[in-house]
Amino acid sequence: MPMRVRLWGVRGSLPAPMIPAVIETREREILELFIDSKYSKKAELSKFLDTLPVHTRGTFGGNTPCVSVESGNNQLIVDGGSGIRRLGYDLLRGPCGKGAGEVHILFTHFHWDHLIGVPFFVPVFIPGNVIHVYAVQDGVESVFRTLFKKPFFPVEYEMLGARFVYHKLEPRKPVKFGLLTVTPYQLDHPDPCWGFKFECGGKVFSHCVDTECTRVTRDQLGLDLPLYQGVDLMTFDAQYTLMETIEKMNWGHAAASLGLDIAMREGVKKVVFMHHDPASSDEKIAAAELQARQYYKGQLKNAKRAGLQAQEVDWCFGKEDMEFEL
Repeated sequence: MPMRVRLWGVRGSLPAPMIPAVIETREREILELFIDSKYSKKAELSKFLDTLPVHTRGTFGGNTPCVSVESGNNQLIVDGGSGIRRLGYDLLRGPCGKGAGEVHILFTHFHWDHLIGVPFFVPVFIPGNVIHVYAVQDGVESVFRTLFKKPFFPVEYEMLGARFVYHKLEPRKPVKFGLLTVTPYQLDHPDPCWGFKFECGGKVFSHCVDTECTRVTRDQLGLDLPLYQGVDLMTFDAQYTLMETIEKMNWGHAAASLGLDIAMREGVKKVVFMHHDPASSDEKIAAAELQARQYYKGQLKNAKRAGLQAQEVDWCFGKEDMEFEL
């Protein structure tokens, strides 16, 4: 049974919607490029748009982190950033819309950008639904009681239609969810934050977001090294450029180059970088991706020059609604 991963939100720290002036400027640029291109017919629009980079034809997205992982009838959600709002609407087409749904949400940690969408996740308001919440951290119920509390939100916890059930995960201990097995491993973040390794049918997806990656070597990673081993798909924190990680030490976020080094060493097959800085335009994110591309090519050349083997990696910067099947 395949495992499907979908990105519902890829921004970090704060939602970053595009403002009207930016959209208008982009529309004008696209029209000018079309006029100057070899394409001239309405039927050729799709072909023309396919020639444009992400930051020209669209956007990386503005919602904060939320990722869904599915296999068969099992679905797990990682984090409740603003991206979970759209996921909630999607779930309403199934049992959640009839008050007969069970939702399973794993939380890496409880900073606002990973919680901000939960009060707008419609299944929590429908009587009969059950919302299972999983985390390694203690005191999770108090987090949700605070979230649904005046003056922070008009609907208080006791007024919610759905029933919340809280589950404590043990560090580095596998838990089965039907066809899916999940193991939490610790990341490098100012407040305790946990990545998740999903396994199903011999395929592996590792979610490694909100990490500064201060531990890089195998010895430093120690008990958390398996998070990066035997991985088919990995999401990794790339909020900053390499220079910005130096300027913003202890802020809890990484650059793509750090994830690439680990991926090449450990043989990760595909990496998708996310948690883009809310202050970064699509153009700046695209520039960071180009910088990472140059770094990656340089690392491959250096390894070849030194007579060392460096695993080639398929990778990209993530955008909302990307889907992957393993």
